[in-house]
Amino acid sequence: MVHRVYLVPGFFGFANLGDLAYFGHVRDELARVFAARGVAVEVHAVATRPTASLRRRAARLVESIEETAGEGDPVHVVGHSSGGLDARLAAAPGVLLSTPADVEAVAARVRSIVSVATPHHGTPVAAFFAGMMGQKALELLSLATIHALRFGRLPLAVLLRLGAVFVRLDTHVGLNSVLLDQLFDELLGDFSPERRAVIARLLGEVEREQDLLPQLAPESMDLFDALVRERSGVRSGCVVTQAHPPGVLSQLGAGLDPSAHATHLVYQGLYRIAAQTRPDLPLRASAAEREALRAAFGTLPPAEANDGVVPTWSQLGGEVVAAVRADHLDVLGHFHDPGAAPPCYDWLTTGSGFGRAAFARLWSAVAAFLLGEGGGAAGGRIGA
Repeated sequence: MVHRVYLVPGFFGFANLGDLAYFGHVRDELARVFAARGVAVEVHAVATRPTASLRRRAARLVESIEETAGEGDPVHVVGHSSGGLDARLAAAPGVLLSTPADVEAVAARVRSIVSVATPHHGTPVAAFFAGMMGQKALELLSLATIHALRFGRLPLAVLLRLGAVFVRLDTHVGLNSVLLDQLFDELLGDFSPERRAVIARLLGEVEREQDLLPQLAPESMDLFDALVRERSGVRSGCVVTQAHPPGVLSQLGAGLDPSAHATHLVYQGLYRIAAQTRPDLPLRASAAEREALRAAFGTLPPAEANDGVVPTWSQLGGEVVAAVRADHLDVLGHFHDPGAAPPCYDWLTTGSGFGRAAFARLWSAVAAFLLGEGGGAAGGRIGA
């Protein structure tokens, strides 16, 4: 028997982009943890459509499981960001997906689902990026992420202008198409012709299908939550993230590095948009969820708390496997540890303090939950 773990990326995510892997660090860590437990595992990164609708992405997840899972093998799904919603929809009883795959038969094989920094109740960031200028800003932000993963950091001249744009995202001041296109072209020019072609294909998919972002708005997710039901027998857990609000503490995390201070400006803009969340979310949390957050963070997060992309309270869905002080990308292994093999690059400076030890503890807790070992790490202080 081999445990099959399916990793589902979030919006604008990619399974692989050339030799870059969205879940590269997570895949390696899960393989290590399962091996240490003497459990056979195969970890699959699902190649979803970056900004297609939840329904189409969930269908791709079902197809991936049907194509690769051996008969009788336990199936587990881990979704980052909107990937957690793909997992919920794919496993929901009676769901209708446009796919030739046997959805019910595949869904019945799922043993557990873990959502990581998932907007179960929506995120204002998605609503912002769904607009015309927002889409251009998202393309630029995504290319900057790919560039940082490939080269370790962005050129300082580009970073300073990027920071100046993103720090004012919530006011739209300085957000103009010409500047965004110019920054995009400068970053793209650093890649080889072959890699530019790969990136062009990714962006082509995004241009053809742009249904996902409006679906992640809080108003749309309110309807999703009312209609999508959990399947009996599937254990559902969540990893909840909270980053420091922009201020003295987060700025200290940038140290003396001018590049880090520039990316901190990007974080400021994203955080302020994500903070415009629904004030009723903390009131809707269960007593167990509130206790898990209090135990992890020392106190309950304020209503506006978020990880730079998703409101913290919006991430509650199922048992709290872990609650960590981290930003939206830290939990994927995108924190500052360039000496690691493979190296970890943190291009979004948030001062979270999340590092290698916290990353290992987090994914150990996720693996324990998938295997049904106790109740995960709810209430445990995993992050910094």
